[in-house]
Amino acid sequence: MNRHPALRNVWYAVNGLLLISFLIFLYALIRDYSTREYLKGFSDAVTPAGATPEEKISEILAWMEHGPARRTGNASANAVHDPEQTLNYQSLLRVCGSATNAFVNLANSSGLRSRRLLLLDADRGARHVVAEVYVDGRWIVVDPAFRYVPHGADGRLLTRQELGEPGVFQQATRNVPNYNPTYTYESTAHVRLARIPIVGRFLRGALNRVIPGWEDSVWWTLLLERRSFALLVISIFLVVFLFWVRFWMRWYVESRFGIPRVRVRQRVMDAIRIVLGISI
Repeated sequence: MNRHPALRNVWYAVNGLLLISFLIFLYALIRDYSTREYLKGFSDAVTPAGATPEEKISEILAWMEHGPARRTGNASANAVHDPEQTLNYQSLLRVCGSATNAFVNLANSSGLRSRRLLLLDADRGARHVVAEVYVDGRWIVVDPAFRYVPHGADGRLLTRQELGEPGVFQQATRNVPNYNPTYTYESTAHVRLARIPIVGRFLRGALNRVIPGWEDSVWWTLLLERRSFALLVISIFLVVFLFWVRFWMRWYVESRFGIPRVRVRQRVMDAIRIVLGISI
């Protein structure tokens, strides 16, 4: 290896990056665990034990509307993706995006399956953000910003498909104060790929063909809206990728140049033998 300085430098760089990525992974793991525990404690305080899914939804919305005093200052620009910030700033609980994030985090922590839903305009831009909760085998809609759950004329909880019908939509929203009638359900998405330059519009079609229903997973909401979870996932991929690069480089050096690499385990065993005075 010493006769190939460029290859040696790359080897050291890969090992250094692998170490750094592993440290990032440990940090992300601790941070995400701390976030999960914080949200679990918060949701346990908001939702009573043994409550039905409908009762949990109502309790979370009631807390968002009438909970204890919260911070009134201006939150940071990145607070929308920080669960602790969205739960503690009054201004963030009034904005549809951050209000939905707060609701989804509490709902998932209380044992409900919940995800965000974007209501799109003709240009595929987001008009409004609501949540979907899996109740009795159906993804029913919850609007955290307006603190209400759409019901049909018969009292049935409504899905986004049902709210896509103009008559059902008008009946469900007519008594909601200050509701914007343009917040319709005719065009929706869970992940807005159109924001990705050039390839965004084509990427959705390709993914739909290869992995039907890919965006329906709850994990997409957690990945896009919970920073600690996103950092954990990215760090895992980075560690796996760099480990694969290191493994490939070691194989290439051994097969191409005939230079055997001394394994870390072997070095540790040699060091133990030296310290203990054990001869081979």
